[in-house]
Amino acid sequence: MVHIMQRRSFLAAPLAAAQLKAAIPDQLVFAYGDGIPHTPAEYAQLLARITASNEIVQDEYSLGGAVEKLETRMAQMLGKEAAVWLPTGTLANQLAVRILSGNKRRVLAQAESHLYRDCGDCVQTLSGLTMIPLAEGRATFTLAEVEHAASDAMMGRVAVPVGAIQIESPVRRKQGERFDFGEMKRISAWARERKIGMHLDGARLLLECAYTNRPVKEYTALFETVYVSMYKYFNAASGAILAGPKALLDGLYHMRRMFGGGLPHAWPFVAVSLHFAEGFEKRISAAVENAERALQLLAKDSNFEIERVKNGTNIFRMHVVNVNPPVYQGRLEQAGIVAHVPTGDQFVLQVNETWSRVPAEEIAARFRRAMG
Repeated sequence: MVHIMQRRSFLAAPLAAAQLKAAIPDQLVFAYGDGIPHTPAEYAQLLARITASNEIVQDEYSLGGAVEKLETRMAQMLGKEAAVWLPTGTLANQLAVRILSGNKRRVLAQAESHLYRDCGDCVQTLSGLTMIPLAEGRATFTLAEVEHAASDAMMGRVAVPVGAIQIESPVRRKQGERFDFGEMKRISAWARERKIGMHLDGARLLLECAYTNRPVKEYTALFETVYVSMYKYFNAASGAILAGPKALLDGLYHMRRMFGGGLPHAWPFVAVSLHFAEGFEKRISAAVENAERALQLLAKDSNFEIERVKNGTNIFRMHVVNVNPPVYQGRLEQAGIVAHVPTGDQFVLQVNETWSRVPAEEIAARFRRAMG
């Protein structure tokens, strides 16, 4: 009977969310994902609204038009001379370490990074580079670990120098934990003295900035290149930006096409990215502030146990006392908060800009109301 109840609750969830979205589209809070979830129909409607003014100019094989406009906008935001739109972050990270390494064949990265763990050895297979994983199980590797890896690379019978260092922050496999900024600065200074390229996998960098109150350019100044996702919180169907020095990125569109990333038309992705990039930093900061206030209110209630990630960003866990988690999930949706199916007795929740749609007091009240 328990399994039947859970299944019914799970199957009813999308319907309940859809009904609520139709009733209160501007007040629904999504407690999952880094951005605003859109159904295909909603994405099509959004694209129609954005393009109605005819300000979106079509690109040609991902060159010119809206693509060039987004590249210019993101280069300015990230404090870099140039930027190139790419269809995926996987390609952005690989091309970054590829061009930074040159003829030096080793790349250092976190063992928990997306590029090392989740890309099918693309760097090794397609670019002939050797990935050296550091800091297994941790978000941050230290300068001492970098120095040891670089020394080890040169001590064999055949010297294989390190050509690039990639840092991912925040680290998704560590529940959004941040790379220690002090260590990041020390590693950057060390690498530049030795002409080793630095790349930042900053897919969720702007989320991190909202939690640290550190300007984005303070991060990006430490790296030659930086990647930022266009779909995670700019809500595009796909896309990535790779930014860096103009001389380094000049002609990268040839390599983009060589790897199959020169889409005939990228404007349907880019138009949405442009739309949400405008004013995003202020919006996400307001959402984070509102969410923090809501969590403070819930933490004072004995029915809720909030677990934060140390040095974390927008991911936290919540245990609700004396409730059936799938049943509570259904009630929560009826109250106006959509959450993923709980893992065991815990909910893994994420903060995004929908958390600013209603006051913090109302968000906390919705969590309480769902207690029944």
